[in-house]
Amino acid sequence: MPPTLASLVRHPGLKLSVLAGEDRLETPVRWAHVSELADPVPYMDGGELLLITAMQLKAEDPDEMSRYVRRLVGAGVVGLGFALGVKYDEVPPALAEAAKEEGLPLLGVPRRTPFIAISKAVSAAIAADQYRAVTAGFEAQRELTRAAIGAEGPAALLARLASHVDGWAALYDASGSVVAAAPDWAARRAARLVTDVERLRSRPGPASIVVGGGGGAGATGAEPADDTAVADRVELQSLGTGRRTRGVLAVGTGAPLGTAERYAVHSAVALLTLTTERSRALREAEQRLGAAVLRMLLAGEPDHARAVAGRLYGGLLDAPFRMLVAEVPSGGAAHQARMASSAADEAPAPAQAPADATTAGTGTSVSTGTGVGTGTGTGAGTGMGIGRSTGSGTGAVPGTGPGTVPGTGATMAAGAGAAVGEPEPADPLATLADTMEAAAARTGESVLVVPDGERLIVLAPDGGSAVEACAEHARAVESRRGTKARPRGRGAAAPHGDELVIGLSAPAGPIAAAAAYRQAEQALSVARRRGRMLVEHEQVAAGSVLPLLADDAVRAFADGMLRALYEHDATGRGDLVASLRAWLSRHGQWDAAAADLGVHRHTLRYRMRRVEEILGRSLDDPDVRMELWLALKATASCTST
Repeated sequence: MPPTLASLVRHPGLKLSVLAGEDRLETPVRWAHVSELADPVPYMDGGELLLITAMQLKAEDPDEMSRYVRRLVGAGVVGLGFALGVKYDEVPPALAEAAKEEGLPLLGVPRRTPFIAISKAVSAAIAADQYRAVTAGFEAQRELTRAAIGAEGPAALLARLASHVDGWAALYDASGSVVAAAPDWAARRAARLVTDVERLRSRPGPASIVVGGGGGAGATGAEPADDTAVADRVELQSLGTGRRTRGVLAVGTGAPLGTAERYAVHSAVALLTLTTERSRALREAEQRLGAAVLRMLLAGEPDHARAVAGRLYGGLLDAPFRMLVAEVPSGGAAHQARMASSAADEAPAPAQAPADATTAGTGTSVSTGTGVGTGTGTGAGTGMGIGRSTGSGTGAVPGTGPGTVPGTGATMAAGAGAAVGEPEPADPLATLADTMEAAAARTGESVLVVPDGERLIVLAPDGGSAVEACAEHARAVESRRGTKARPRGRGAAAPHGDELVIGLSAPAGPIAAAAAYRQAEQALSVARRRGRMLVEHEQVAAGSVLPLLADDAVRAFADGMLRALYEHDATGRGDLVASLRAWLSRHGQWDAAAADLGVHRHTLRYRMRRVEEILGRSLDDPDVRMELWLALKATASCTST
């Protein structure tokens, strides 16, 4: 602990006496300062023991002393040391009475005790406290390191950290779900912070948030009787070496962290970052390996793919899987955010500032950096990066996850030295990859995630948690943005920032990987045209084919094919377009079509010959009839919209 007035009074070499403020002697002393100014307040920083001889003070004037002591208390001075036997043999009654009225501890300093001795005692005590904190921090670092490399991994690390800070700790994965907590009861407390974790994840790392600030028994290692009544101070720290947050560490305590506890938290952040961030060499090796496995599967070489995958992806190829293709249409807000994120990833990340600032009462303080993530490598010959998720992580905490627990209602306030702006737009492809990888890690699945330019290709077990997490993510996004069917072309942008579109194949095995990829692309095309975020291959044949004609290229083809007929009709020499539509709708039956038009069948025959002459194509060809019918439907759809 830092030095206090009581420890200075007990110091055998100082011989200090207490003249006022006996009930406030346990106040910590940050420094001892000598000043004979009538108003030393501009030079005070708070927490000082002020030492005076009263040479320049009107120490016998009650009004003057009352104002003097009041200014000292307002500046945060914790004690006043008065030199006895210099100008006054005893403390003047006016000063003593003013100190008693304001509750300011007043210490008598005997003549044989120089002020420098008090300053040295305070300095030595502060240095000893700092040494103890550093020593405790190093010991905590050693314990946390041993826990991190042990068999239990992050779970053991969190347990040690909770013990060191006399509180609780929890770990969130990249999707914002709680994956481990210590003690066990802390999982419920951590789940209530999902809203704050999501807010932190939306900011560029490294970043930290402090939620709350009130004390409470529930903040210690003992389980509170009523978890909802806990008013602890929770510090959230982002994990990861770059711009994208790979996880979040939450630490709950009953009071602001001390120096030793701060060392322990920083050590935990570093160790957990190492466990969530693979080395660049390993990442590049996995990228090359995963891209090679995918290329072999698409090339129809499943045996070679299985041999190359080995234990890394081998389990994924032993059961039916789904192929997923996702993309962000160019020109939209999400595409621009993805481009900005990719450009920013070329810069190094700054060091993270500690989140020491807290708001009064229950609130939130924020500290954000502007770091960027490590770059991703490319697969040999394909330009494909690769990500992987396996079941090596800690087990999931039941009943927790984003969207299941109400937020804390914390208000936002700027942290120490931090500028807080609007959250940057998230990269939809990265968010989807994180969501699926986190779900797979919690259940021990292996997934193959391959970024391919503006696309993301994923192989995930059929019926597994990764595919289900993808479907839930799509439902949540569509529900949030109130998506209706919005047919659009490939290059058109949706009016929202999360315009991700996903195509999902039917279950397939390694030998049918190429077919699964085609199915996923077909489903992706249908999703794009129907304005849906996710379409499975089984849904491709559902509904009418007509919405698929709502494409600029199809409309241009239809306009070009029928332009000559429309120009002919514009001269008033016959309604060839309506006649063609009636004849095709009646499957070439002359009498029925002529009756629909109210003309003689010979007139209709003449008109159809004119259609053939103008178009230069025979209506006896079924392909020509099909193309003309689709062109008529496409132009009719364009006219109706």
